[in-house]
Amino acid sequence: MAKKYPCGLFFMIIFFRFCGLFADDNQPLTLEPIVISKNKIHFSSYHNLSAQTLKTLPFASFIEGLNFFNLDLQSRSPNSGIQTDFSLRASGFQGVLLLLNGQRLNDPQTAHHNSDLPLINEDIERIEILPGVSSSLFGPDAMGGAINFILKKPQTNQQVLELSGGQYDTHAAMFSLSRKRENLAVRLSLENKESAGFKEDTDFKKFTSTLNFLLDIPDGDLHIFLGYQEKEFGAYDFYTPASNYLSQEWTKTYLLDTGLNLEKEEVLIKPNFLWRRHEDKFLLDKTLRRSRYLNHHSTDMFTPSLYFKKEIPILGKVGWGLEYGKECINSTNLGKYQRNHKSIFIDESIDLNKSLSLGLSFRFDVFDGFYNIYTGSTNLRYGASERHSIQLGVSRSIRIPSFTELYYNDPTTLGNRELSQEKSLNYQLGYTYQNTGVSLGMIFFLRQEKDLIDWIKRNPNQTHWQAENISKAEVSGIENNLSLEIKPYLKLNINYTYTNKHSDTQGYLFKYGPNYARHLFNNFWEFNFPFGVQVLNLSYKKKAGRGGWFLLNISLSYKTTKYSSIFLRATNVLGKKYQEIAGISQPGRWLEAGFRLEW
Repeated sequence: MAKKYPCGLFFMIIFFRFCGLFADDNQPLTLEPIVISKNKIHFSSYHNLSAQTLKTLPFASFIEGLNFFNLDLQSRSPNSGIQTDFSLRASGFQGVLLLLNGQRLNDPQTAHHNSDLPLINEDIERIEILPGVSSSLFGPDAMGGAINFILKKPQTNQQVLELSGGQYDTHAAMFSLSRKRENLAVRLSLENKESAGFKEDTDFKKFTSTLNFLLDIPDGDLHIFLGYQEKEFGAYDFYTPASNYLSQEWTKTYLLDTGLNLEKEEVLIKPNFLWRRHEDKFLLDKTLRRSRYLNHHSTDMFTPSLYFKKEIPILGKVGWGLEYGKECINSTNLGKYQRNHKSIFIDESIDLNKSLSLGLSFRFDVFDGFYNIYTGSTNLRYGASERHSIQLGVSRSIRIPSFTELYYNDPTTLGNRELSQEKSLNYQLGYTYQNTGVSLGMIFFLRQEKDLIDWIKRNPNQTHWQAENISKAEVSGIENNLSLEIKPYLKLNINYTYTNKHSDTQGYLFKYGPNYARHLFNNFWEFNFPFGVQVLNLSYKKKAGRGGWFLLNISLSYKTTKYSSIFLRATNVLGKKYQEIAGISQPGRWLEAGFRLEW
């Protein structure tokens, strides 16, 4: 049966197929450079969560704060930030790219550890969500999109202290200190949170410390960020849903991010170096005195990069960059491996006239053990007026398997050394309306996927879940968002996403099920009163093949003095029973109250 595509995207689909972008990667490939500008993400869908809004949300962790977007958070331990998978537009949890100031952070062992970010709320200036085509420049593996955490620069003298406690013997303490003298600024942040958990084997401890330096130099600045985080938590059926394993996990994350921002004679130069180490110890069954399934994993990733940008007559703003990546793992289960990749990329953004803008990107990556990878995007934006605009975009993405998908082995799960990379084509057509106090957006999207990687059983009698490439899938849907501000008292944010996924997987059994959200709705009502900010959040989520659930969350605050306030956070106020991942129960009502002092 012939496939039907949105008519507005027909000609771009024909063009990309003509170029052979869905051809096998071992075949010769020739195409014109395709490029998009990092500072032109408004060409397509782009969402922003500011630090100020993040503080008012009913969630203790900035990870849960991502519920503010059209983002499917698949949490194993909500209200803690212990472990959360991310999904954008029905992508698998491996298909969302995590970034820190635009630098890649994805864990090479498994994307289950992507939320192990040594940050606290006070370190974040804003969080950007770049679904689909918007994310193409940052790497080839943003199948569903990217999440970019922008660090706050320490530019003032400030202290922040926050203490809180709540149900399930939960208690937390946070302190952040910023200092600035002449051209040097520094911020130190510390946070500790512990809980006995809402049921057996859901307890957790989490400690985070960060140190951020900023040095102003002629024509730019130098930044150095150091982060450390350690977690210990009960991992009841985290990776073996409905198998009743009482498990335990310990993780440590070390992060170093350094970079220069130099601009001289209208040339932007940005060298950067990022190092991330992740240590993971996992005990599958802690009820046994001795277990052969106590696994130790240690991964390192090193990413130096260099980026230039200059405005060139006729061509517009042109950027080009180089990136090198090295990923290493030393594991009692997976073995000892390392792999490298080298990248070169170019982007361009140009205003063709007063109404029409074009963004292009092209990226070439060489990964050890895999064929050369060509990815890129093109975006066209037409501004019918100052308030109305239409965006059209298309991109190609590739994702290579994680170390776990390649080499893992336990009583229920087997990796596969023969896996090939995933491939996808993204198309989207969007409309945006903006006026004073009002913003409205609507985006139709289509993603064609090939050689998807998932943990499956081909029949019920198969002993292990096996990582395999699945032939093809097609994801289509629509995203809607509305923001309304009635000064000075009310801000309203509403998001709704409908997604449908068709794949050639009849008869397969999936370890995590078809775990994408078919319906994803949330709205946030923020009431700004002189005595404090009050937030009400109502969300609805329905996974494919399962019933949906409503959640009500609230946040209340009261200013006790000019510098201090008290607050109450309540999640799942109605006490709904639900499972983000089939077989892993989520907590009911969870109350926390606390005190915050800023001076």
